[in-house]
Amino acid sequence: MLLVVNAGSSSVKLALFEGAVMRAAHNVAQLGAGGYEAALAQGLSALGAPALTAAAHRVVHGGQGLTATCAISPDVLAQITAAVPLAPLHNPANLACIHAIARIHPDLPQYAAFDTAFHASIPREEYSYAIPAAENLRRFGFHGLSYASMVRRLAHSLPRRLLGLHLGNGASLCAILDGRSIATTMGHSPQDGLIMGTRAGTIDSAAVLTLARRHGIDGAEALLNRQSGLLALSGSNDMRAATPQARAMFTHAVLRHAGAMIALMGGLDAVAFSGGIGENDAHLRESITQGLAFLGPFDTHILPAEEERQIALDVAAL
Repeated sequence: MLLVVNAGSSSVKLALFEGAVMRAAHNVAQLGAGGYEAALAQGLSALGAPALTAAAHRVVHGGQGLTATCAISPDVLAQITAAVPLAPLHNPANLACIHAIARIHPDLPQYAAFDTAFHASIPREEYSYAIPAAENLRRFGFHGLSYASMVRRLAHSLPRRLLGLHLGNGASLCAILDGRSIATTMGHSPQDGLIMGTRAGTIDSAAVLTLARRHGIDGAEALLNRQSGLLALSGSNDMRAATPQARAMFTHAVLRHAGAMIALMGGLDAVAFSGGIGENDAHLRESITQGLAFLGPFDTHILPAEEERQIALDVAAL
């Protein structure tokens, strides 16, 4: 059995796969005093202490060097660690689970699948920033496992110009042309783009510098990553508790960025919604599709996120 581990900042999702078939799943919704190792032990016990052949982890940021699912080696661990400052809400959790599995099952092969990998196809004009090249900064993009899953499930009727919308506590859009990412709203880190649960999304770099002067770099980072977004607008990072104004701002941000994605594709054939908000908030989906209605008819798909199955398929393909 392949154990797929999807670690969040305070939770762990586990799933057991035999090929592409999920045999069991368990979600540890809140970490206890024992941290990720205790959560994994609890989850494995709940799954019946299965005989494992390997473990595979969703890793949010693979940096420039990790652009495909791969076996975890010391070099891969070093590259994931180097990307921690770029995904401070996620990569530390991913690393903690990798190390915890190594302690629980020292001889178990482990693999990493990267949310940045699907966007390795974006062109230079999309991933480059207009700053000195010596700074070595670029756009990466995220939610790639979700977008890859969209493309896989629509394979037999894949539209040429697909706008992918992964809307959840983390949220992004992706312009998918002929099955490949050509543009996305998240950037060097998952901070850029749409308003999110606790992230501000796109904000003027001068405003970021103002926050850094007021609060220091660490304080500004915490404010932008953990204290902003829907939480700042409504007092909760849950869209179900959002005020009408917060919902209006979220929808506005989606439409504003969607226009850019659609322009780069030269039009729109279909949209696909995924993520907790995208799958479950029918009113928000309607507001977004109505906002895009001026483009003419297009197909609409609702595709529940299947990141764990995508990881299992990627590992099976190695």
